Amino acid sequence: MPFIESKITLKLTAEQKERVKTRFGKAISALRKGESYLMVGFEDGYELYFAGKKLEKGAYVSVSLFGSASSSDCEKMTGLVCDILKEELGIPADAVYVTYHPVSDWGWNGSDF
Repeated sequence: MPFIESKITLKLTAEQKERVKTRFGKAISALRKGESYLMVGFEDGYELYFAGKKLEKGAYVSVSLFGSASSSDCEKMTGLVCDILKEELGIPADAVYVTYHPVSDWGWNGSDF
């Protein structure tokens, strides 16, 4: 039950969202999760500041998942997220934060897992 939420400084086209969403769907396997329950959300045109300066190209990506993942799996996922954002949107890795949020209670379809 992963959810990848991204806040991105750039205004994205529908095609860019589709490409990033598709690649996130493949990358989630780094956390030993499948795409079949993956939800992805975008907030584009988002103002982000880093080290006191406004970023022209930057992103904050939050990954919530039912259960937890190992530090090594999270590190692998961070690398994949940074690669995807660089290749698809031109956002440099040093302008990307990725956080992980394990969740013990997760609801879907009227009940909890």
